[in-house]
Amino acid sequence: PNCLSLERHRLIWLYLKEQTNFFSTKLDVLHIAPEPCFMKRFEKQHGEKYITADIESPLAKVKMDIHQIPFPENHFDVVLCNHVLEHVADDIKAMREIHRVLKPGGWAIMQVPFFSPVPETTYEDASITNPREREKVFGQDDHVRMFGRDYAKRIARAGLKPEENEFAKTQSERLGISKNEIIYIGKKQ
Repeated sequence: PNCLSLERHRLIWLYLKEQTNFFSTKLDVLHIAPEPCFMKRFEKQHGEKYITADIESPLAKVKMDIHQIPFPENHFDVVLCNHVLEHVADDIKAMREIHRVLKPGGWAIMQVPFFSPVPETTYEDASITNPREREKVFGQDDHVRMFGRDYAKRIARAGLKPEENEFAKTQSERLGISKNEIIYIGKKQ
């Protein structure tokens, strides 16, 4: 209750702890739209190699647009991008930028919301600009698309190898983690 985490944050924390080297190795990490519940702990682990970035948040170290990430190619081991891609003008371009800045062998966690019933294909319509209409169509007034079951294919279109990880199925109900949550990972070959 005191850490300000949501279900998705607890799931990602456990996944990073139990399934990756995130907490055992100093990594170059780019955290896009960083969640406050993670920041201090991740910075303690990775020090100066942990970079937070956001287009407007004063919490982030770097002000940036995800469509034009201001870092060189092959720079980061890990990119964390949680519940961002539903807000940006071009999610494929944003994921291509993530691909560009990842080192070969690097990986990104790129969670997005799914609203039931989940459509087969992602729906977007740039002509919908009214916040009330966006909430009705996309599930929230600042979203510009509703992701569908084709999300992994969209990750692949950006050049990343998608992985739909079902780690949540192994977790205890006591942590309030939905067994149906899938962790979407994009890996750079």
